[in-house]
Amino acid sequence: MAEQATAQIGVTGLAVMGRNLARNLARNGFTVAVHNRSPERTRSLVAEHGDEGTFVPAESMADFVAALERPRAVIVMVKAGGPTDAVIDELIPLLDDGDIIVDCGNAHFADTRRREEALRGHGLHFVGTGVSGGEEGALRGPSIMPGGSAESYRKLGPIFEKIAAQVDGVPCCRHIGPDGAGHFVKMVHNGIEYADMQLIAEAYDLLRAGLSAEPAEIAEIFREWNSGELESFLIEITADVLAHTDAATGRAFVDVVLDRAEQKGTGRWTVQSALDLGIPITGIAEATFARSLSGHAEQREPARRAFPDAGEKLQVGDRETFVEDVRRALLASKIVAYAQGFDQIRAGSREYDWGVDLGGTATIWRGGCIIRARFLDRIRQAYDEQPELPTLLVAPWFAEAVSAGVPSWRRVVAEAARAGVPAPAFASSLAYFDALRAERLPAALIQGLRDNFGAHTYHRVDREGTFHTRWAADRSEVEA
Repeated sequence: MAEQATAQIGVTGLAVMGRNLARNLARNGFTVAVHNRSPERTRSLVAEHGDEGTFVPAESMADFVAALERPRAVIVMVKAGGPTDAVIDELIPLLDDGDIIVDCGNAHFADTRRREEALRGHGLHFVGTGVSGGEEGALRGPSIMPGGSAESYRKLGPIFEKIAAQVDGVPCCRHIGPDGAGHFVKMVHNGIEYADMQLIAEAYDLLRAGLSAEPAEIAEIFREWNSGELESFLIEITADVLAHTDAATGRAFVDVVLDRAEQKGTGRWTVQSALDLGIPITGIAEATFARSLSGHAEQREPARRAFPDAGEKLQVGDRETFVEDVRRALLASKIVAYAQGFDQIRAGSREYDWGVDLGGTATIWRGGCIIRARFLDRIRQAYDEQPELPTLLVAPWFAEAVSAGVPSWRRVVAEAARAGVPAPAFASSLAYFDALRAERLPAALIQGLRDNFGAHTYHRVDREGTFHTRWAADRSEVEA
């Protein structure tokens, strides 16, 4: 039986992420109640890590809740979906008005909005919280994106800000906004992560094809890139992965890994949400579809047999020029991915009235999270200086970086197409850039076609109003 209420916060669900988050809390001086459906995990956590801080173990949910100081704060770290709902249903009758349930899993933001509304009816606060950084981040300092009420953040904020990653003395945690805002921002973070990884993979593929280089040699190129504008966690670990040798075969590790990328759904959610909001996140979408395509072995193998020689050998004249072209194309494409992600956050914030601070979001992504990168400081600065910035691409530093990379970007995409090296995220990002800056798009023809077959109407460039042409009659134009 748990003793008197002494714990400042509780964690239920002690798989790797929950276990590490509980340890992080204890290491930072908080008394942590811990609970798991299987009591063995609770016991092993205390047995193995009890010297890291103060844990209050409980084998029943009732004892777990009883161990918490009021207002109680319970972190739920179980599988998203049904298991999360089951834990919430178990907690509700044990909690009192003003208590807080925190979901730190990868929940869909729509589920978070539903749960927040339902628990508000019970007098409880529900806080959907994005946590990025993986197992190590959970233990040593993640990026934390809490949604929910401002009142709940008054209790959670000092705790989360202390356990979060710190950059320049600033915690990588802030209150994102009401109800589903935290999980929405985490979802978009993961979508950007999909694009970032796909672009890195395409850069690697092009370097390998163009230089006929081994992975360890390409690892050194990424290490060099990580000392400049591309500095980021993902570039850093790309070098580590490419340099790794498989112990069983002695071959490069990347050559013994099956080339079928998996996904847990957040990239797909990001794309679905963007479609609902009418925001073009083409780079993120291409990255998501590229993962999907990689898994379709039943189509890839017959296509490989049917089209064995669909491209030419990648032609590289000067090695250093080619490497620099790929670097510049990677930087420009990454900027597009981040720009599209921030466009989606702004659109979501407006749609759901969240009031998300874009500069503040960039601030908390500078450390702890998977997409932490050097230029996040520049993103923060751009939105701080111009909160209504129409697109990140036109902020001075980003506009200059993209402009400087355009010739390289075009060469890389053209050479990839000529050689039959798939580079969908590079090509999509370049097409987005060209469409965004075009004086006139062929959408005018699309509107004409829509009016022709479905009387969907159109607007004119020379006068106000909505018009329709009588295509099947005398082709006269009428105001709609």
